[in-house]
Amino acid sequence: MKKLHVRKGGFTLIELMIVVAIIGILAAIAIPNFLRFQLKAKSSEGKTNLAAIRTAEQSYYSEFGRYVSADQSPTAPGGTAKIAFVANGANNGISPNTPGFNTLGWSPEGNVYFSYAVNSGTAGAGFWAVANADIDGNAAKQGWMYRKDTGTNSPALPTGMTCAATGVPNDQVVQCDSASGQSVF
Repeated sequence: MKKLHVRKGGFTLIELMIVVAIIGILAAIAIPNFLRFQLKAKSSEGKTNLAAIRTAEQSYYSEFGRYVSADQSPTAPGGTAKIAFVANGANNGISPNTPGFNTLGWSPEGNVYFSYAVNSGTAGAGFWAVANADIDGNAAKQGWMYRKDTGTNSPALPTGMTCAATGVPNDQVVQCDSASGQSVF
């Protein structure tokens, strides 16, 4: 009895093409999800640092009876790459009339994607803190904000910062708009 085909090992071309097609399909599903998760991780920096700014403001208020304004620092957000945080305002000669983050005693650890600013108004009775960045590189800013409104002399948003400031809950860190922290993928 004679065998027509004896297989010696290895894969056929069809089997290899099927495996490559499966890997391609998995990659097409996984890469956009990976990019979305990466964007969420980057955007959490803004929320976390605003919470830290809130804590520093509360500590300053407890000691001195007023909140502190701070110019936008750094002056432009990092975008898709992190940049060094430079505190604008007092103690650095850039804006000597604004107390700034140095007076507040707050600085983030390491480089940042976001630019931060605080406006306490003229009376220092409440404050807005805003974090803006373009972390997905689409020229539309993503942002987080925090509002502490005591009801007297409510301050405006910090100069140069963009945020949809309607219906913002008091004493909460929230997204500036529904697109903030979302991916374009």
